[in-house]
Amino acid sequence: MKYYYLLFSLFIAFSSNGQTNCDIANSYLVNAYSHVKNAYDSNNISHLQYYSNRSVESFKLSKKAFSNCDCKTALELAEKGIELLAKVEYVETFEDGRFYVKRARDISKESVIEIDKCSYNNDVEETTENNELNDIQSEQLKLKQQQEALKLKEEQLKLKLAEQKGKELTLKKKQLILSYKNVIALNVKTYNETLKICDGNHETLKSNDSNEDLVTKSIEEIKTYYINSLKSIASNYLAELNSCDN
Repeated sequence: MKYYYLLFSLFIAFSSNGQTNCDIANSYLVNAYSHVKNAYDSNNISHLQYYSNRSVESFKLSKKAFSNCDCKTALELAEKGIELLAKVEYVETFEDGRFYVKRARDISKESVIEIDKCSYNNDVEETTENNELNDIQSEQLKLKQQQEALKLKEEQLKLKLAEQKGKELTLKKKQLILSYKNVIALNVKTYNETLKICDGNHETLKSNDSNEDLVTKSIEEIKTYYINSLKSIASNYLAELNSCDN
């Protein structure tokens, strides 16, 4: 009785958690075992045959459920139980019927034990598969996070590179501007020294430097600006130089 109560408790537990894989077949085998026990405990041939027939029905239902449960031993035991209990219907005495019921009871008990093992093994396999799947998903998530971090790092490096190139270009422009200013200052000084030799009053040449922020201009625009300035100063110098003869 205690063993049956334990099996029944297991059946309830399986049912509450949802029946999968071997659990459905398990529940039918538990029912088959319950009915064959009732048959064995009966005290007349009518009850013996009635519960034996109920047990056969449960065994047959369990065989259908075995299509989703790979538990060969439990299935073979269920088939043996059906064969034994099918004979009870045709016995002439209570004792003959109880002989088959006793054997079927023992086989039914073994079938429940075997399918419990299969259910446990399947649960372990499913747990292992789930753990492996979770590990794969975790690795995929880590890989995705690493890829996103690398992409962010790449964008940051691009910004730093662009900023560095901007600084280098600004420095190049400033050096170019300073170079042109030095050339212009040297030319203006030379022109003015030359004009001092001439008689008469000559206007002192000056560099017509602009207050415009030339650093914001392109390299070509800076060159064009200072070349035009050099041309203008040279033109003024020639005009003043030509007046020396007058």
